[in-house]
Amino acid sequence: MTEETTDSYQELLEQHDYQLPKVGEIRKGIIVAINDQDIIVDLGLKRDGLVPPMDLSKLDPEERNSFKVNDEIDVYILSASEPDSLKVSINLARLNQDWTKAEKLMASGEIIEGEVIGYNKGGAIVPFGRLRGFVPASHLKDLTPGMGDRKRQQRLAKLRGEKLPLKIIEVDRRRRRLVFSQREAQKEWEEVRKQELLNSLEEGAILKGRISGLRDFGIFVDLGGADGLVHISELAWHRVTHPREVVSVGDEIEVYVLRLDRKEQRISLSRKRLLPNPWETVEERYAVHQLVEGTITRIVDYGAFAEIEPGVEGLLHISQLSRSNIQDPHEVMQEDEVHLLRIVSIDPKRQRMGLSLRAVTANEQIEWMAQREIETHEESEDAPDVETEEAVEAVAADIATEDGVDANAVAEAKAVAAETAADSSEEE
Repeated sequence: MTEETTDSYQELLEQHDYQLPKVGEIRKGIIVAINDQDIIVDLGLKRDGLVPPMDLSKLDPEERNSFKVNDEIDVYILSASEPDSLKVSINLARLNQDWTKAEKLMASGEIIEGEVIGYNKGGAIVPFGRLRGFVPASHLKDLTPGMGDRKRQQRLAKLRGEKLPLKIIEVDRRRRRLVFSQREAQKEWEEVRKQELLNSLEEGAILKGRISGLRDFGIFVDLGGADGLVHISELAWHRVTHPREVVSVGDEIEVYVLRLDRKEQRISLSRKRLLPNPWETVEERYAVHQLVEGTITRIVDYGAFAEIEPGVEGLLHISQLSRSNIQDPHEVMQEDEVHLLRIVSIDPKRQRMGLSLRAVTANEQIEWMAQREIETHEESEDAPDVETEEAVEAVAADIATEDGVDANAVAEAKAVAAETAADSSEEE
């Protein structure tokens, strides 16, 4: 073939599209013109691509306004029959990209996060780019077999706006079917999130979380990827018998990170560390020799512990329980009893307080118990009609027998108590 013949053949090729585009094909092009109604795209062919108004109307206005001349974009070939131009679609090209991405994600098994935008009887609707995916009820974690229709609809309604970990389990372009599963993604997702959280946390950090469960030994707090444990001893400064006394499932609380065990993936938290510590100001409210009321919380071999206020407990050593020698603290007191006590020592730094029942005089005891009897009678309309003087006599006799005080001291104490009772009656 001569050089002249070759040039003529090349010119002939250039007069026609060498790589003729096919309907459904994705081509790259450069925007060469943007008009009020359409966009013209140079596809490197003899014919430009024309994006019709109908296709542009399917795009988000913000996206549509972002196009500029010389931008490179993908287009979908709609029609190649026009002699002067090709009809192309930006919207379908981008839908195709979403389908391709979905296929790759299904093949890799990668977990994604999707927000529920709606639901129907069969499950939840989740957008994926320009596509709409579906999570069947059987693949939603919070829906169980046998759940009634009403409860199922309530659970589905609560999911609206929530972000779920999902795996793509079916992609069918022809049927326009994209199916997700939360159940298949949840466990793996939780492990990934937990590891990420553990890697980012530091001891001493303060976080917000939602209480996900109550146990006898403490509470579990969802920190947004992993649960941490607040032991019952770290719930409050005062003694807590069960977590339900201070918190409920679903409460949002602030917690302090006490310890991290990345190897065992455990997070130990505290709630009380973020609450005012009553021991820091205890000397502002109490002083040595002061009389206080205390509730017996624990009895041990060497004495008993009494709560003076929530979070402040003191020790009654066995030597401070009675003027007489006793071998067992149970001989003079029981748990939950309230006693009048005297403070004998305060150590805020070590959070310790020494208390004494022995150091309370018979006069102080009788007067205090008589006053309590009066107050109890006043507060309860159903209380039995017992004469205060008779109650005081009985109390005085008990104290005199126990402590061995002389008759004059008892008589004096009784007189004071009776006077207090009389004053109270006059006030009524």
